[in-house]
Amino acid sequence: MSLPEIFLKRPIAHRGLHDRKAGRIENSASAVRAAIDHGYGIEIDVQLSHDARAMVFHDYDMRRLTGQKGPIQQRSSSELNQVVLTDGQDTIQTLPTILDLIAGQVPVVIELKDQDGHLGTNIGTLEAAVADALSDYPGPAAVMSFNPHSTAAMAQLCPDRPRGIVTSAYRYTDWPIPKHLCDTLRQIADVDRVGASFISHEISDLDRPRVHEIKQSGRSILCWTVKSEEEARQAMTIADTITFEDFLPA
Repeated sequence: MSLPEIFLKRPIAHRGLHDRKAGRIENSASAVRAAIDHGYGIEIDVQLSHDARAMVFHDYDMRRLTGQKGPIQQRSSSELNQVVLTDGQDTIQTLPTILDLIAGQVPVVIELKDQDGHLGTNIGTLEAAVADALSDYPGPAAVMSFNPHSTAAMAQLCPDRPRGIVTSAYRYTDWPIPKHLCDTLRQIADVDRVGASFISHEISDLDRPRVHEIKQSGRSILCWTVKSEEEARQAMTIADTITFEDFLPA
């Protein structure tokens, strides 16, 4: 399955069009509304709640974004919905709530955060929750994950939704996983196995020959995270569209 052209016609706002100074916190309803208002596509992250709901939230731990301690997985969805994001007025929302807000107005790319801890095979619950949220969603939506096993699971659960792998240079200093796993994932060898129609690759590593090979195979190249017009111009010599933050691209 190819990534539909609608995903490639506009830049994608990383975690929504967030701006902490303006009170729009990443992955919040306010950040999503702002992206819609500007006509950008939207990338959001999902983590799992204690009661197996997909929550739109990036981190495993709640401290950076809420000031509260502990993993998000230890809180129920109803509890999380009462937690206010630091420096804003929004609370943590479920994926169905955010999808209802987007309502097909712009394309959305949903990143499933790894629940295994080592990008391994201990997955399934979050994938099922995302598939359930997407089952009756009428708009353009794609799914992706750093964990190829998660993307493979989505191929079974949501075969009609485009899917991709988030990819990286996998520098040993950046990843708290074994070096041999970094070496394996750096090869981006799973695109065929999981039926990926795209990758979203780290901007500083876009010149990697394997990225060019994947583009030549007919798959789309997204990239993360572009933070200036100059970076956007450089990225677009290889990428088909950008995932951005901290500026407003054309």
